[in-house]
Amino acid sequence: MKMYLLSLAAGLLVGAIYALLNVRSPAPPVIALLGLMGILLGEQAVPLVKRVFVAKEPVTVSWVRTQCGEHVFGALPAARKEAEPRSRQLAG
Repeated sequence: MKMYLLSLAAGLLVGAIYALLNVRSPAPPVIALLGLMGILLGEQAVPLVKRVFVAKEPVTVSWVRTQCGEHVFGALPAARKEAEPRSRQLAG
């Protein structure tokens, strides 16, 4: 979660600098996000094509998860364990 907050903070800082300099961002936000998505997916297409056409190996779900998933989505935050029930905390 920390990386997401740092990314948001960096974006806010860059936006503030743009505003102070009286310039517009280089691309409308939706176009910029689509471009970033294209970059990420394009990076994953090359290993996928190499695996299928060069190495002649099948593409499995586990391969996609390990080779592509974490790069595209980053390390997703894990769910927190639920806290012990209040009655159990008081008894301990």
